[in-house]
Parts: sequence; C-alpha cells; structure tokens
Amino acid sequence: MTKPKKWQNPVESRIKNGSKKSKATKVSSNDFPFPVKRDNPLGSQDSTKQLGEVVAAADNLTDGYDFSLTDSPKENPNVEQITVEEAGPVGIQDSSEQVSTGPTEASTSGYDFSLIDSPKENPNTGLFTVKSANQVIMDAKNRPPRRRLFGQLWYEGENCILYSDTNLGKTILAYQIADAISNGSSILGLAMDASAQKVAYCDFELSEMQFLKRYSGDDGSIHHFSPNLLRVEINPDVVNFPSGCSFEDYLKMSLERLVVNHEVRILVIDNITYLGNETEKASFALPMMKWLKDFGRKNNLSILVLAHTPKRDPSSPITKNDLAGSRMMMNFCDGSFAIGGSTKGSQIRYIKEIKQRNEPFRYDSDNVIVCAVDKLNNFLQFRFVEYGSERDHLTENAKDALIQRAKEMKAQGKTQREIAAQLGVSVGTVNNWLKK
Repeated sequence: MTKPKKWQNPVESRIKNGSKKSKATKVSSNDFPFPVKRDNPLGSQDSTKQLGEVVAAADNLTDGYDFSLTDSPKENPNVEQITVEEAGPVGIQDSSEQVSTGPTEASTSGYDFSLIDSPKENPNTGLFTVKSANQVIMDAKNRPPRRRLFGQLWYEGENCILYSDTNLGKTILAYQIADAISNGSSILGLAMDASAQKVAYCDFELSEMQFLKRYSGDDGSIHHFSPNLLRVEINPDVVNFPSGCSFEDYLKMSLERLVVNHEVRILVIDNITYLGNETEKASFALPMMKWLKDFGRKNNLSILVLAHTPKRDPSSPITKNDLAGSRMMMNFCDGSFAIGGSTKGSQIRYIKEIKQRNEPFRYDSDNVIVCAVDKLNNFLQFRFVEYGSERDHLTENAKDALIQRAKEMKAQGKTQREIAAQLGVSVGTVNNWLKK
C-alpha cells in the first residue's frame, strides 16, 4: 500500500522551488483585522521574498501585528477614524497602509489525516473542540457566573439587540443603560450585579450640540458622567482609508483598536447600519452577526447594538419579525428587547422582552415595562411607571382585529402556541381571546 503523501501548501512549494512562472497567491486585506504598517514584518511589498510570511500569517490573523505602533491612550485617545473622549469627541487622523492581496485557497485532496493527533493525545478534531457533556458542565460550573447588566434583558458576555421604530427613544435608553453600568448602579427596577465597568458608546447618531441639549439644563447646568463612560464618534477629518479597504472594514478595524487601547469591557453601537448599509438582507446580516459574535468573544466584551425597524403598524404587538434582517440577526444574538409607543400619551413607552436564553420570559406582552420619557437632574431618561399589558397601549381596533385573526387561525387548525408566536402575544392571551 502506497504511503499517503503529506499535503503541502502549493504556494510555499513554489517559493521553495524558486518558480518564477507561477503567480504568487495573494492574501486579502480583509484577512487582517488591523491595518499593516510599512515597518511591520507583514507589510513588505516584495511579493516573492515575503509571501511565505504573509501566507503563514493568514492562519493567525493578529499574530505579527506590532501593537507598539498603536499610540498609547495616554498619548492619543483616538483610534483610526473614530474619536474618543469622556462624554465628548476629539479629532485626529491616522494613516496606515495595508497589504492589498487576495485570499489563499488550499485543497485538502490527498491530505494525510493520520498526521492529526490521535484522540488519546488530543481529543479535538480540526475545527472542533470535543468534550464530554459532563466535562462541559464541570468547566462551566468552575467559571464565574455571568452577571446581569440590565436585569435579565442583558447579561455580561452577551451580544444584545435593542430595536424600535424611529423617535421612540432607543438612544435615550441606551445612554441611560451605559451610564448605569459605568457607575455600577441599577435602573428601572432591573437588577445590576456587575461592578462599574469601562463603557464605550459609539454614537453615530447625535451631534455634540444634540448630546449637550439632552444632558444639560436651561440654566447652563450639566450632568456629570462617570469617567468610565467614553463617547465615540466618527472622525470627519479621516477621509483616506488603507488601500483596498472599505469604510465598513476600516470601521471594524478601528473598533478592534478602540477596545484594546482603552481596555473597554462594554460596547454600545448606535446604530448597526454603520456596520453596513444592507442589514435588512440576510446575505449581509449573517456575516455581520458572525463578526460581532467572534469580536465580542475574542475581546471578552458585552455588546449592545441598536437597530431600527422597517415601517410597521404601531398599533400591532412588537415581534421579532419587526427587526430588519430579523431572522439572521435574531438567530445569532444572545438576547433582544424592544421599545414600543403607546396610545396613552406621547411620552409613554413600554419595553418588551423579545429573546431570552438565560431565564424564563418575564417582560413579555402580558408584563411589559411601562415608562415615561422625562428629564430629571439634567438627564433625559426613561422613568419607570408600572408593569402592564402591551395590548393596553394598542388601539382597540387593532386588538379586535387580533382577536378575530386568532379565531380564524384556530378554525384553520393551528394550536394556541402557533397562534401566539405568529401574533406576538402570550399563549395565555390567546387562550383568553378564544374564550370570548
């Protein structure tokens, strides 16, 4: 029996053999999370002498990056095209170049899988980590428990999505949550188990003057934030990106540096459209959410992302289907909650739990958190009013239509659970409707 040949990277083979006819395989700039400096060992433009180093580096994206090239936060708080300040922006440019090359493709045809460690030496297999179910439980038991950041709506280490229609107060609530975490305090009666942490709020919505107006009084007095809260905005002076790098890619690179330079543990992104302009499309939403999940896990982050809803009937219950690109985004986030308007007043809002992986639902359609938008002590915020039913904040006509629709679906043979999921209400609500 012929001994299988060990697979060899065709690119490295051509380099060793000194072939000049074969074209060098290129490595895409998207394979690197940071811009590559000229004096970085990966930054050489000699595609023959340095190609082996670049191909090897593609297997470990951040190995080889010289973090000493990044300015110390004490010397310069800004990170690439975004500017950072404690509750206020400053500006600076940074120019860097990146190797503009294409991805390496390697076939596993003929690869000798016997070269992989035996299960006795290493139970892991290729891309997978393999453990017994009991070992997983023991490992998880020995880790510190995840603490609540905003009640059961958002836990440490989670990627969470807050969404609503426009002008309902997403940014107001998100800043209120960020301020509470930076102080280590709770709000709206929702538990906060974690201690005060460094929070970076990426505000891609408000101008400086709009921000000032929300957190100051008519007499000139202002609200004083914790130094743990950093406000980040796009630096308008940065107009040139590394060669072959799109705005979205450069933004992600800048977020990587922001987190490392400022030792951030909580990241708020307001809003998700700045990570890409086609979030409603599943083809874009999937890689974006995968990147967020990997980014958060690699940097030990808790991430809150704000998102808009497409045009919807404000008199209908909020469901996960109201989120643009909902299927992919909901599948890959850990939790989600939404803000709804109310017929009881222009300043009345309610907060509804949409997705939950840690505990049973508590703030569903039968127990939403009712709040009023108010300015107290120079701080625009959500003020707790009561717990209530979502249907009390919808028009009667919409409620009657939902009851009629539930009865029609029941006649079609659907279960109460299926009706509840489709209409965005609880099973108990459907049961009461069907009794009428």
